[in-house]
Amino acid sequence: MKFRVEREALSEALGSAARVASHRNNALPALSGAHLSVTGNQLVLTCTDNDLSVRFELPVGGVADGVAVVSAKLISDIVRSMPEEKVTIEGHAEEVLVSAGKSQFTVPAFAATDFPQVVTASGSPVTISAATFAEALRQVVRAASGDMQRLALTGVLVAAEPDGVRLVATDSYRLAVRELPGATLVGRGQEILVPSRSLGELERLIQHGDEVRVTQGDNRATFECGGVTLTTTLLNVEFPKYKQLIASSYPNQLTTNREQLLEAVRRARILARETTPVRLEMTGSVLRLSVVTQDLGQVVDEIDATMQGSDITLGFNSDYLLQGIEAITTEEISIQTTEPVKPAVLRGVGDPHYLYLVMPQRLTT
Repeated sequence: MKFRVEREALSEALGSAARVASHRNNALPALSGAHLSVTGNQLVLTCTDNDLSVRFELPVGGVADGVAVVSAKLISDIVRSMPEEKVTIEGHAEEVLVSAGKSQFTVPAFAATDFPQVVTASGSPVTISAATFAEALRQVVRAASGDMQRLALTGVLVAAEPDGVRLVATDSYRLAVRELPGATLVGRGQEILVPSRSLGELERLIQHGDEVRVTQGDNRATFECGGVTLTTTLLNVEFPKYKQLIASSYPNQLTTNREQLLEAVRRARILARETTPVRLEMTGSVLRLSVVTQDLGQVVDEIDATMQGSDITLGFNSDYLLQGIEAITTEEISIQTTEPVKPAVLRGVGDPHYLYLVMPQRLTT
């Protein structure tokens, strides 16, 4: 196997693929590898950890057809460091040569037969705008848990609704819900649970695409965009009953400028800690943010706001609050509340398709 390719194109693909390759110490070292297959002037680059796989198709200057498997992280670092615009890669049974200009690396190869076969989902694909899907994933994936001991919370629920699809994620401290009107990612009345890690990778991969083709099988889903294919196994666990967390109505609603609120929370985070909440005092025309600590001091900030309902004061984890504000894209943002001990909901003013619910922290004073 031998080919020549633009360094930047290969480096970008290898960087994304290397994140998927397994870094665990297991009995199959080839899982940490990048599978390089050249046929004519096309390179197919694949990485997998058996649960998640990604495949890139790149045009190259093919010299000799063949296959090689080499450490994904190692070859990614090597290609990124090369001085020339064109990189040549030559694979043999036991080693791979990477060269550009006067620089050359020789690194060991894995046996190609040890690399597992990647199976994609079979079925009828549906399409969705890549920009819309990427934005929805950006808004929802952030609320999923990374704790593998709570497997159901590490997934994103994709559920069919009468007028489209709903994406939901929660880590039990916050909840993100995004509606996709008109989308048909799953069948009528159906829902699937997709690992949030897989959708986080997908969000990065489809940033500059036009359309995403989605195919769902019995236990896996495949997403295709441009020359990239991502396949993930689905989680076979029950997602928690989340609808009961969302109140039927919120008597109190504060509206303010999103950017001003974002900057105020970022300033408050300088002093806030996980156990030290940001205090939000919501009144008729002012939102007052404050953090008081014994060892670091205190911060007080005020921004203009409009309050409907009763004045209320709540405390929030600064990270969770900040991530909710960052997920919203409208110029103005609303904070909807019922009681100081009940969850609050953040929404973009004029955007009915996204909500971010966050649990309050108890205030001691």
